[in-house]
Amino acid sequence: MITVNLYYTGINGAARRFAEEMEASGTADAIRAEAGNLRYAYFVPMDDPETVLLIDSWENQEAIDRHHASPMMATIAALREKYDLHMRAERFIGAGDAPGDERFLRK
Repeated sequence: MITVNLYYTGINGAARRFAEEMEASGTADAIRAEAGNLRYAYFVPMDDPETVLLIDSWENQEAIDRHHASPMMATIAALREKYDLHMRAERFIGAGDAPGDERFLRK
């Protein structure tokens, strides 16, 4: 599994409007339906309301490469431009939860 945390930052609520348009337009759902996508979810950090975090998880690099080659990338790029967003990314490779995490989770 590969997880990419993408931080979209703008001004005057632009990042949030970008995420809302991704959801309302069906683009986010289309990405979630792509082969190999495990998670595609937006969050707003409590300490930075001008940033939106996208947690984007895929089965493997091949699934990411297919996604990057899809027509949806042009849609995403146009929306990033529309909202004048800047980005940074973090990439994590792993098999999932670490052993022993269950004892810290309240269900």
